[in-house]
Amino acid sequence: MEAYDGLYEMRGCLMILKSKLGRSPKKYSQAARLHDMIRILEARYGATVDDLAEECQVTRRTIYRDLQALLDAGYPLINERQSDGFVLYRFMSGFSKIPPITFSLEELMTLYLCRGQLAFLHGTPFQDDLEAIFARIRSNMPPRSVAHLERIAEASSPKFLGFKDYSQQHQLLQDLRQALLLQYQCLIHYRPAKREQTQYLIDPYTLLFFKNGLYIGGYAHNRKALRLFAIERIEKVELQTERFEVPEGYRVEMLTGTAFGLIAEDESQQLELLFDKEVAHLIRERVWHPDQRIEENKDGSLVIRFSASGDKEILAWLYSFIPHVRVLGSDSLRKKFLSGLQDALALQ
Repeated sequence: MEAYDGLYEMRGCLMILKSKLGRSPKKYSQAARLHDMIRILEARYGATVDDLAEECQVTRRTIYRDLQALLDAGYPLINERQSDGFVLYRFMSGFSKIPPITFSLEELMTLYLCRGQLAFLHGTPFQDDLEAIFARIRSNMPPRSVAHLERIAEASSPKFLGFKDYSQQHQLLQDLRQALLLQYQCLIHYRPAKREQTQYLIDPYTLLFFKNGLYIGGYAHNRKALRLFAIERIEKVELQTERFEVPEGYRVEMLTGTAFGLIAEDESQQLELLFDKEVAHLIRERVWHPDQRIEENKDGSLVIRFSASGDKEILAWLYSFIPHVRVLGSDSLRKKFLSGLQDALALQ
């Protein structure tokens, strides 16, 4: 009886000691722990690393590894620093309501075709994301189907076209991506061509792809207007703590205005261009401007008319059709067109 009482007393002491030391760590796999973390983050507005470490009874280092595992698995996890200095981790709003996404073989072919046109993203975080997306697609498809789609994508890739190298701006693009997703203001250090570096405080609204190049567009507080910035000319990005809202009436067209390409450097003008029969089919087969009007001539040539701005981009387009193009109007564009030809001949 005395032995029994001694064992009972020892058991009581161990229980008291355990309550003082706290709960014993859970012994379960990372998969089970990730399931618990997903449940916690979905059920609450968010949780700190300390909260998750206490709930899962593991170290902070383990929680950081688990958070990275969730990101690698494709969960839209974001973090926000609170006024008390703690960082809150949560899923993007509405994430739990998003149904699983499935694709038909035809839709997958379209995705692979689109990927083939994005070779200029090499070295950017967007390329990393694309690789992660297609890795998940490949893991759920038969190897034969994957090989077939890869062949299609390779055949559709543009060859021998110039593109800008963004591999040295990987972190810069990650910061801009974060600002776009979470709507943070940015201070960018920008060096325009042949000019000194300038700083701009911007609300980034849009990331644009144009002629194998990347541009960030948004509201520039310094200029009190919408502006476009070429990514390769941004030397530094500083994320700010201030958030912004995109105006309800904002449209991407507000950035480009009446530009024939991307930059509207001057006033819009009425253009009248004559293309000889040798290249008329190339003009006829495409829509060059939403308001274009084409007049066919009996000799096979044609005249195209539309209003646009951005002389540099218009002239670059016209020079690609020499000697089968003539500028009938406007007068200012015709003078610039001829001047460019004369300058080129003088260099020969």
